[in-house]
Amino acid sequence: MLHDCIEPLGLTITGAAAALGVTRTTLSELVNERRGISPEMAVRLSKVFGGTAESWLIQQAQYDLTRVSTDRFKQLRRIEAA
Repeated sequence: MLHDCIEPLGLTITGAAAALGVTRTTLSELVNERRGISPEMAVRLSKVFGGTAESWLIQQAQYDLTRVSTDRFKQLRRIEAA
């Protein structure tokens, strides 16, 4: 998702990291899906690329949920009142 913000502006990872006030490594890990968007990073992203911090966090939550394998949870059942 961050590629869509960085590339159209003609920024490099290094340039975008500088604009965000983070290290190149931090942004690279985020772009390459080895790190998630924290609330602090969401604020930084909203200030630099637009949108709201909430919208960045929602995107992260949606991504996290898609990565969860529902097969792992098939054995779980809702508890019914006695």
